[in-house]
This record gives sequence, structure tokens and C-alpha cells, in this order.
Amino acid sequence: MTHTHQHTPHHGDSGHHPDQGRVGHHEHSDGGQAEILDLDAEVLAEHIASITAWLPLKAEPRQIVDLGCGTGAGTFALLERFPDAQVTAVDTSAGHLQLLREKACARGIEGRVRTVQADLDAHHWPGLGTPDLVWASASMHHMANPDRSLRSVRELLTPGGLFAVVELAGFPRFLPAHAPENRPGLEERAHAATDSFHAEHVPHRGADWGPMLTAAGFTVEDERTITVNIEGAPSEAIGRYAYGSLRRIRGVAAPALSPEDLAALDELLDINSPNSLLRREDLAVRTERAVWAARRT
Repeated sequence: MTHTHQHTPHHGDSGHHPDQGRVGHHEHSDGGQAEILDLDAEVLAEHIASITAWLPLKAEPRQIVDLGCGTGAGTFALLERFPDAQVTAVDTSAGHLQLLREKACARGIEGRVRTVQADLDAHHWPGLGTPDLVWASASMHHMANPDRSLRSVRELLTPGGLFAVVELAGFPRFLPAHAPENRPGLEERAHAATDSFHAEHVPHRGADWGPMLTAAGFTVEDERTITVNIEGAPSEAIGRYAYGSLRRIRGVAAPALSPEDLAALDELLDINSPNSLLRREDLAVRTERAVWAARRT
């Protein structure tokens, strides 16, 4: 895996991952979402661990809140990184929180996790304690009113506490540029076909959170872009991750794709086809994530 760290300000592109832990009113609660979240955690575990290790903390946090926790990728990475910490995991999806609790029990750490079902677009948040660290991975861009949400996070944090915002600078790409053989470049065209939908429904995707954090009263202490490039040995998890991701993109992109592109995409998504994504040996995971570490001063 390649990690490229840049300390330059981030100006995200138009990428958006429609599968991360949802908050607010934009939830798509179908069964496939939880599986994608789990695959995201499995495939990108090393990258998530690298972010938790990078956080500019003054002391080990004891109380952590994971906003928009999904099925727990960040929660479990934080529990592993900070063995004395307790995590309050917050999501709008009862199903995701149930899966998270089951995982915590299976790992024997249920005593260190509290789950809270909440709509973070609501004016008043439930009691989440006074955390030393608030973590929000791919959830802030779903907020209907990000400025209000940022102020709520600041009020939540203990003075001197840290807010870590992790956002996707782009939806993962999986196929080589020349693929599929009958419709080269299909993946990029499918992503382009989702742009107008995301511009309307998720207007804050790809935003530079630095100025918004500053406006909300935080001090941005560091920011970086992490480039993820997982290539090489084919992995069943990567195949399933690519399949689930492109299947979800199809639902949004289909009306804007040509009949030829849609047919080629459906062939990739046909698990019985010899050209199925699940049978390809040339898949990779290429994406970027941007991280801001902001302190309540």
C-alpha cells in the first residue's frame, strides 16, 4: 500500500462515496450498504490505522465520539489505537449500530463501546459526554447544515480536545483505464454520470473543511491527503468491494449512461458472466482521503 502525505491545503475533487456511515436525512438503508462498509474497513484497515497514528494528540484520549460510525471501521481502529479509551458510536441507522455491537461482543470489548442512534441534523444532539476526541469519517459532507454541526461538535469537545475530519477526496476506482475491453474508460464515465445527482443531494462532498472549521472556532493544527493505492495480488475482498461499489453507482448513473455503457456495466455486475468483476485479476483500489485535525482552543 502506498501512502502519500502532503501538508498542502486540500481542495477536494468531486468524488463522493455513497456508502459510508450515514447521518442526517440522506440514508439509503439497503442491505448492501453494511457489507460495503465492512469491506471498506477490511480493505483499508492499514490506511485507517495510519490516520489514527498521525493524529496530533497532546495526551491519549479517554472519551471518544465517532460521529456517523457506520458499522464501526473507525470505532474499532480507535479502540485498538487507544486501549484505555471508551468510544461512543453515533449513527442514524439502527441496523449499523446493531452490527457494531455484535462485532464489539465478538471481540470481547462491548464494555468499551456505547452506541447512540441519533439524527445529527437535529437541532439538539443527545447526551454524548465531553469527549477528548471526536472522529467523523465520511460523514460530515452528509450534514444538511455543516456550519451548525461543526459548532455542535466544538461545544461537545472538552477544551483542548481534538476533532478529526476524514473525507473522501474521490470515490475509489477499481478497473484499469483500458477496461472493460469492449468499453474502455467505462468506470470514469459512470462516475461522471453521477455528478449532477451528488451536486444536488450531497453538495458538501469534496469540500475544503479547513475554512469551515476555522469559522466554527476551531484551530486547524494539521491537514493532509492520504493516497491509497492497493495493487498486486487479487483479493476476494477487493473484488466484492468493487462489485458492491459499482452496483450502487449503477443505480444513480444508469439514466445518464449510453445503452452500450449500461450493457457493459451490467456484464461486469453479472456474477455468472465470464467477464464479471468478481472474476477479474487486474482490480486495484485507488482513492484519496483528506484529513483535518482541528483543536478546540
